[in-house]
Amino acid sequence: MSILKPRLSFWQIINMNVGFFGIQYSFGLQQTAINPLYTFLHARPEDLPLLNLAGPMTGLLIQPLIGALSDRTWHPRWGRRKPFFLVGAIFCSLCLFAFPFSRALWMAVGLLWILDAANNTAMEPYRAFIADKLPEKQRAFGFLTQSFFTGLGITLANLSLGFFKNIISGGTKTSDGQSGIPYWVFGSFFVGAICSIISVVWSVTTTPEIPPTEAELTELRSRKKGLFEPIKEIFTAIKDMPGIMWKLALVYLFQWYAMFCYWQFVSLSIAKSVFHTTPDGNKELYEQAVVWAGKVNGFYNIVTFCSAFGLVWLAQKFSAKYVHIGCLLMAGIALLVFPHLTDKNLLFAPMVGFGIAWASMMGVPYIMVIGSIPKERYGVYMGIINMMIVVPMILQTISFGFIYKNFLGDNPLNAITFAGVLLLIAAAATIRIKKDTITDDVIVPAGAGH
Repeated sequence: MSILKPRLSFWQIINMNVGFFGIQYSFGLQQTAINPLYTFLHARPEDLPLLNLAGPMTGLLIQPLIGALSDRTWHPRWGRRKPFFLVGAIFCSLCLFAFPFSRALWMAVGLLWILDAANNTAMEPYRAFIADKLPEKQRAFGFLTQSFFTGLGITLANLSLGFFKNIISGGTKTSDGQSGIPYWVFGSFFVGAICSIISVVWSVTTTPEIPPTEAELTELRSRKKGLFEPIKEIFTAIKDMPGIMWKLALVYLFQWYAMFCYWQFVSLSIAKSVFHTTPDGNKELYEQAVVWAGKVNGFYNIVTFCSAFGLVWLAQKFSAKYVHIGCLLMAGIALLVFPHLTDKNLLFAPMVGFGIAWASMMGVPYIMVIGSIPKERYGVYMGIINMMIVVPMILQTISFGFIYKNFLGDNPLNAITFAGVLLLIAAAATIRIKKDTITDDVIVPAGAGH
C-alpha cells in the first residue's frame, strides 16, 4: 500500500513553495536583463538566440539527471529533493552576484551557463516535491501556487530594473574601453542573489519531506548503483513514457519556441515600435526601452500571480486541458497585437491575456500529466517534461538567427508576430491531449501521521 499523504493547510503549501520565488526571480532577470546586458557588451541582435543556448542545454542535460538522482536519494535528515534545490540555490546566488561584473561578452556567456546549471538543479526537484507531498486533490493548488510565485518573482525582478535605474547612475567599461553595463543593473542582480538563497532556505527549514516506507527503502537500496545508472533510467523512462506526455511534447514544441522568441526580442521590439531606436542608435532611448520592457514583463507577471489561484478553480471545474487551450489562444492573440502598438502605455493591454497564459504554462500542463506518472518515477519524469521545454529552446537558439535574418527581415516586430502564430498552433495541438489517470495515494486529514 502507498504511503498516506495528509492534506496540507494553505500556509503549509505556501511555505513549501516560497523557494520557488527566489528561483523564478533569477529566471526573471534572465528573461528581461540578460539579453539587454549582452547588447550593452556589444552583442549583435542576430547572435542573441545562440548566446541563450545555456538555458536549454543545461536544462536538457541537468534536469532529467537530477530527477533520476533524486528518485534514488533518501537521507534521514536532508530528505530526497531538498538537498538538490538547496545546492542549486547556493550556486545561483553566487552567479547572480558575479554577473554584472562582466567586462566582456564571453564572461557574461560563461556565467550564464553556470547560472542556468544551478537554476535547473534547484527547479527540477521542486516539481517532484509537489507530487511527493500533496494528495491528488491538492496537486492543482500546489502546482499553481508555483505559478503564483513564478509571477511574483519575475515581477519583482523586472520592476527592479526601473527602480534601480531611477536611483543609480553611471556604468562600467568593457575590456576594450567602451561603455559597458550600467550600474543600475548591479542592484537587480544583487537582490536576486539574496532572494535566491533566503527563499529556498525558508522552504527547506519549514517543510519536511515524507519518509519512504520500509518497502520503498528496500526498493531504493536494491537499485543498481553506478555512475551511468541514472542515465540508463532516463532512457528507460522515455521508452515507457505515457502517451499523454508525447502529445504534450508537441504542444511544448511550439509553445516554448515562441516564448524564447518573445524573451529575446521584446526589448528590441519596444525599442523599434515605441522609441524608434536600436541598440546601436540613441543609447538613452534604448535604455528606456529596456526599462519599459521590464515594466511590461513585470505587469504580465503581476497578472500571472493574480490569476494563478483562479486557474485552480477553472481547471477543477472545466478540465485543465480546456483551460490551457484558452490561455494559449489569449497569448497568441496578445503577441499578434503587441508589435503594432506605438504608445508605450497601450503595451500593457495585450499583456493581460499573456500573463494569464504564463500562469497556465507554469502549472496547468503538470496537472494534465501528473496522474499518468507512476509515483516512484516523479523525479525523472519531471526532468523529462523539462526536456520537452528545452529541446524547442535549443532548436530556437540554433535556427532562429537564420530565420530572423533571412525570413523576418532583421525586424524584431516580425519576431514577436512569429511567436504569436506559434502559440496559436500550440493551442490547436493541445486539443489532442486526453488524460489517463493513475491514483497512487490516499488522502488523510490534515495533521494525521505519515
